[in-house]
Amino acid sequence: MEKNKIETGFSSDAKKEPRRVVFVTKKTSAKVVGERGPQLMTYPHLLIREAIAFQVLVIAMVLVALFWDAPLEQLANPLLTPNPAKAPWYFLGLQELLHFFPPFVAGILIPTLVVIALVVIPYFNVNVEGEPIWARRPSQNLRAVLIIVFAVLLFLGVFHAWTIFVPTALVVIPLLFSYTVRSQEGGLHTLAAKPISWWVMTWFIAVAVCLTVVGTFFRGPGWSWVWPWRTHAG
Repeated sequence: MEKNKIETGFSSDAKKEPRRVVFVTKKTSAKVVGERGPQLMTYPHLLIREAIAFQVLVIAMVLVALFWDAPLEQLANPLLTPNPAKAPWYFLGLQELLHFFPPFVAGILIPTLVVIALVVIPYFNVNVEGEPIWARRPSQNLRAVLIIVFAVLLFLGVFHAWTIFVPTALVVIPLLFSYTVRSQEGGLHTLAAKPISWWVMTWFIAVAVCLTVVGTFFRGPGWSWVWPWRTHAG
């Protein structure tokens, strides 16, 4: 028989190249080498726990429904549009974006770019390795961060998008502070040990929460700014 010309290596870097290729010939089979970890059967161990959690959730929801009424409004009138006409809470972030940007930008471009970023960023090499943001070339990384942050804040300021500007600035402050404590030990060093993906995800969550909260409680007739503890005609 002809000698197999396929060479295999055992020194691959799982962080740098997280891929594995297995060659299975006619006379061999794939085999997992190593000790098996602890195993549990799906039934009854997992399914019983899920059933218990489901029953507890149902009981809690029933108790909430018995003691608190749902915040329903009057019957819908197709001839009268409420002011403000608000979307469900999970779409209020997009509705808040529409207040600052054109419909194409706020409704299509920004959500599409955010979804693509959340899908692509985990595959970046910096995320796979999980290195701190200031681990390599800290001065160059600081310059890049300052340029990007300045451009983003300038863009938001031009459009007066303060509900995005404020959470962005609040995330940038500890990010820049982590650069100053990168060589120190203790609790403050935890910020400097975070990778770039952690900071991006923190910024995304902060902006999403801020947009939703503002759209829910601080927007009144004509999508104007109102204080939730004050009454307003609408």
